[in-house]
Formats: sequence, structure tokens, C-alpha cells
Amino acid sequence: MALLMEAGADPVTEKEKVDMDAIAALKESSALEFKEQGNQFVKKGKKYYSDAIDCYTKAINQKALGNSESSILFANRAHVNLLLGNYRRALTDAEEAIRLCSSNAKAYYRAAKAALSLNLLAEATSFCEKGLEQSPSNEEIKKLLTQVNSVKTEQELRKAKVSQALSTAKGLLSAIEKRGLRLGKALYQDLTGLRKPTLDKSGVLHWPVLFLYAEAMSSDFIEDFAETDIFSLHLDVISFSINALISALPWDSGHAYTREAVELYYQAGMGNILPKKEALKYFLEGTLDSSALSNILSEEIHEEHDTDDGSMSSKGLDHGKWIKVNERKTLLEVLQQKEYIIPAIPVFFVVSKKSSFYKEFTSGKWSPP
Repeated sequence: MALLMEAGADPVTEKEKVDMDAIAALKESSALEFKEQGNQFVKKGKKYYSDAIDCYTKAINQKALGNSESSILFANRAHVNLLLGNYRRALTDAEEAIRLCSSNAKAYYRAAKAALSLNLLAEATSFCEKGLEQSPSNEEIKKLLTQVNSVKTEQELRKAKVSQALSTAKGLLSAIEKRGLRLGKALYQDLTGLRKPTLDKSGVLHWPVLFLYAEAMSSDFIEDFAETDIFSLHLDVISFSINALISALPWDSGHAYTREAVELYYQAGMGNILPKKEALKYFLEGTLDSSALSNILSEEIHEEHDTDDGSMSSKGLDHGKWIKVNERKTLLEVLQQKEYIIPAIPVFFVVSKKSSFYKEFTSGKWSPP
């Protein structure tokens, strides 16, 4: 009997040939029936998708259909896997469908769709182009190719943005390091937001600078303070009290804050110096989404092998001492002082020699809240 024949053995007798033909016909009929059942399950909706996959798998396992019909089975199973979000399985099935029948346009479409979902854009493009070679007027594939190209363009633009942001951040970091400046953690972002320094074409750093009036904790903000500018240049344009009768500062009831009476100070050695990766993160914040920022920092850590653990401290930097700023000095000259740790952006405290608060401040009895 044909049922007892060894696998792969050729029928010898006429009866065995008849039996083999009957078995093949039965398997073919079963395969087609499973295929139809699978199609019906797909039409019923998501609840039955797993049943559809089971039917297509049973049809495939019959191994009774020709390449063209088998290609349709794999393409159908790829379709259901796409619907279920099983993109890798869908791609594998679609590729097998293409191998079995290179003219199966639906197989190319589904392979391209799965590849797109897996962010395999080059592969998705290739499947679309080969599909259009087989079916030049296929609108589904044309639309999918347009979508793939749109995603590629979007990713290229995002990549360019990331590259530009990283280049700018590294440029700032390099400029700060070359100047021997010490960058610390931001202390007053509630007042300054995410403003950061910029580097102009001439290689000059331009800083946003915060002037805090220690007595009232109000502030003035200099949007663009070039490192080559001297302090008096900016102090001269701030609206201080004109005289003992006219005050430009609403809280200066004693009219003490006249231009000639104000002095600038910074507090020595406040905060820890940021490690390179944290400084880079600071310069990138606000320019990229959190996912891109996380990826960049992860890559930079591996590339730079940065062993700095962020524990650099202000020991030996006259911690907490108030240092008076010479108005005739440039911003760079002051920032290069070894006692000064920049709290993300330069911050200086304004006090008046005429104020009763002046003695408390200069004696070191006052500290920022």
C-alpha cells in the first residue's frame, strides 16, 4: 500500500501510483480547504486572527500545492502577522512568498510594509521597487514607497538636527575647556530657563548673565554678554536709582542703588564641577527630544570612555567666600578665576555700598536662599 511506502520512495506498481495520486489529491484538497478557512477567519476580525494563522500553517504543512499557490499561503500568513504586529514573522513569510513566486505583488507589498515597521528602510525601498517592476501600476505599492521615502527624509532631517546639536554642544564644551573655565550645575534655572552660551564665527563666547540683587533677590538678565566685554559696559545701561530721590528699583526705598554705589560679587567655590558627559547633556537639553538625547549620551559615554564620576568638588577654592568683581575686567577674565564655578551660566550678586545690607553681606553673614 502507498501509505506504508518509505518517504521519498517512488511507486512501483500501478496500484501504488493510483494510491499516491489519491493521497496527493486529498492533501491538495485539505490545503485548499485550510486556506479558505483561514480567509474566512481573517474576514471575521482580530479575534480570529490566530485561528487564521493556524489554518494557513496547516495548509502550508500539507506540502501539496505548487509554488504559486504556496506563495499565496505565505503571503496570506504574512498579512495576518502584519495585522497582529508580528513584523519579523510577517517579513519572513513575505520573503518566502517572493522566493516561491517572484511575480507575487502582494508579497512584495507585505514584505515592504513589514520592513518599514521594523525600520529597515533600505529593505522596504527595495521590496517596493521590485514589486513595481512586477506590477508597475500597483497603487498600494506606490503609496507605500512614498511613505517609505517620507520616513527616510524625516529620519535624515532628524539625524542632521542631532548632528548639528551635538556639534554645537561639543564646540561649546571645547571652547570652555580651552579657556580653563569650570562649569557647575545650574542654580537659577527658574529665572533663566534653558538659556546657554553661544559661540560666534570669530570664536567669541557670548553668555547669558544673571545679576541678582542679594538684598531683595530680584534680578536683571543680560541676554548677550560677550566674554570680551567689560562689566562696566553692561552696568552702565542698567536702570539704577538716579539719586537719593528717584529710584528705578521698586524695592529700593532708601535709594541706595545708584550706579556709582553698586558693586558686583560672586561666591567662590560653590557647587561641584560637572563631568564632561553632564556638561554635554546640559548643552543639549532643549535642543533634542529625550529619546535622541539619551541615545547620544549613551554613545558618547562609550566613545569617550569618560571615567569622570562627577565628584569633582570645590575643595581648596575658598568655599563660600564673596569675591568682588573688578568692573574694568572682561567677563572672560573673571570667569577664569580659579575660585569661580559657573552655575551653568554666570551669576553675579549686586549690592550697594550705601545700603544697610552691605555690611551684613560683605561680612559673610548672608547666603543665597
